[in-house]
This record gives sequence, C-alpha cells and structure tokens, in this order.
Amino acid sequence: MTVPIVLAGARGHGRWHLDNIRRLQAKGAVRLAGICELTPLGPDEIPDGLGTPEQSADFGALLDATGARAAVVCTPIPTHTALALTAAGRGVHLLLEKPPAPSFAEYRRMADGIAAAGVACQIGFQSLGSHAVPAIRRLLAEGAIGEVTGVGGAGAWARDEAYFRRAPWAGRRRLNGADVVDGVLTNPLAHAVATSLALLGATRAEDVTGIETELLRANDIESDDTSCVRVRTTRGPVTVAATLCAEEPGEPYVLVHGTRGRITFWYKQDRVLLQRSGHGPRETSYGRDDLLENLVDHLTDGTGLLVAPAETGAFMRVVEAVRTAPDPLPLPRSAWRPLPGADRRVVTGVDGLVAASADTLALYSELGASWALSKEVST
Repeated sequence: MTVPIVLAGARGHGRWHLDNIRRLQAKGAVRLAGICELTPLGPDEIPDGLGTPEQSADFGALLDATGARAAVVCTPIPTHTALALTAAGRGVHLLLEKPPAPSFAEYRRMADGIAAAGVACQIGFQSLGSHAVPAIRRLLAEGAIGEVTGVGGAGAWARDEAYFRRAPWAGRRRLNGADVVDGVLTNPLAHAVATSLALLGATRAEDVTGIETELLRANDIESDDTSCVRVRTTRGPVTVAATLCAEEPGEPYVLVHGTRGRITFWYKQDRVLLQRSGHGPRETSYGRDDLLENLVDHLTDGTGLLVAPAETGAFMRVVEAVRTAPDPLPLPRSAWRPLPGADRRVVTGVDGLVAASADTLALYSELGASWALSKEVST
C-alpha cells in the first residue's frame, strides 16, 4: 500500500527529507501528497520524480485536502508540539524531527495527545535506526566487556558564523517569549546524548535520577556551543561533551565502558570497535533502517517503531535541564580564537577535553579546564 505523505518544512534539513521521500516514492512505498511551507517551493526546489505535490502554509488544511496518512514535521523546534497535535487530531501518523519539543512540558503534551489520538509517532533520531544499536546491546547483555560502568559521548564539530544566522531561532534559547533551546547538546549533537542513553538502556524519563550541566559559548549567541552534561540514571552514568568550536572536527562517537573492556560506536558511520581483555580489537560496520521507512512499515505490516516518543523521555529530561539552567556564559576571550579564512571560532584545547570526558566520564570542570563553570545540578 502506498502511503500519502505531507512534508512540513522542506527547506534546510527538510531538503534531506525530500530526497528520502523521493527514494521511497520510487519504491512505491509513499507518495508525496503535499508540502507545507510559508513560501511555496519553486519547481527547481522539488526533486525530479516527486511530481507536483499540493502546497499550502496551512498544515491542517493541507492534511485535509490531500488525505495524507502520514506527515514528516521538520520545522523550527518551538512549532513541533502544535504541528504534531494538529496531525494527531486528524488521525495522521508522524515522523517528528528531533528534538521532539523545547521543554519537558511540551514533550509531555505532545506525547499524551498522540497517545490519546491513537496515532503512531517516530522521533527523528536517525542513529537509533542503526543495526549497531541492538548489536551493542547484545554484546553488553552477553558480558562481552564485563559489567558496564558508564557511557561517554564525544562530539567535536565546527560550525561557522553563518550557521548561527541560518534562521531566526538558530542559536537561541528563547524567541518571542517561547522556548527554543537550540544548544549543542539539544540539537546539533543531540544524537550523542540520545544514543548514549539508548546503549545504556536508560531511555525513559523515569530512568533519570539527576543531571549536571556545564553550558558555555564561544560564539556571540544566546545558547550554548561548548557544553557537557552528566546524566545519572538507574543503570549508571552517562556523560556527553560537545562543541561546535573544534580545532580539528571529527566524527562524533559514544564510548561504553566495562570492567573488562570497552565499545566505541561512531554513530554517523554505523561503525563499532570492540576492545576487551584477552582478545584483539574487532571492528564491525553495520547497516541501518531509515526511520520514515520504518514508520511506513509499521503502518502497512505492523513492524515495531524504532523511536517511539516514550523512548526519548530521558533525552527530554536533558533538554529540560539545559532549558532551566542559567544562561550559558561566554568563554573568556583568552579561551578562543577566530580561525583565519573560515569565519568561525575555535576553543583552544577543546578537542582533547571532549575526548577526555568520554574516556573518564568527567565534566570539563573536573578535567581542569580553566574556563569551565562549576556544574549546575538538576534532580
């Protein structure tokens, strides 16, 4: 059965969704019935093979007019809950981009509304579609690295000044009185947080017992761009250190620590390295399931959803801790430098600190960073 789909938000990251929908439409799995944008896309903005979908700035009216069975919501973070509930009220199933909401209250309102409507919702943490995730969980259950002592995530990325000017909400904690929470841990490197929690098996809100945050910024923005968090869970600690001001940007990864070894997961590459005592290192590459395709399979043959809203509750506890923490303070001018010819700022030594945090499960302040704040604790 071909599933008619509406895409809300077709520019920016939404272009990726357009290409993915085209791939699935070529397979006969979906049909792009409509595009919701404030300004309609021109013919040159719609990839070949997608025809001429109906367009409107009114999401609800577009769902009604097209008879869509599913929708992809890839719009600014503060709009997620309202659009998700608009779809749910019409019985339309959802792929909702991450982060699912800008606050825990909005997440709860969204998740409760979807549950009451009886529609399916997939949250867009693509890394959780990797076949490496269940493979690592099996290794841990088998005791491959002994008792798990914690998980550390590391993300050293670079973003130029234009990245923070790409949209009115970019780099903001609030906009026109509404929460945005567009920080490094909650948006660009949110996958590091969600994947770390998933590998530990601590994905639900009730799995979190406490959170410590250190939120800083080198760029002239409102939100954080160089931060770390420690999440205390019923299954052990998770730390994630992340920056958008790396000296030498690299692939983000998650490191699972055990009493007899460790597992490194480069989640964008679906690549896993197993290191354990008494054995040589073993590296394995995995495939992954596309989350929209998984949602379509769920609707057509009952395949289980990979990332239901309840499985992002712990991540949303982190979003809430970041939201309610004091506003990130600027790093001292001595801590960063402009990178000539790149129009971006670099924090000196931050690459090593990010890696050390994943290795030791320590926060920046505990690693001796002279510019680190004393941690903010949320319970």
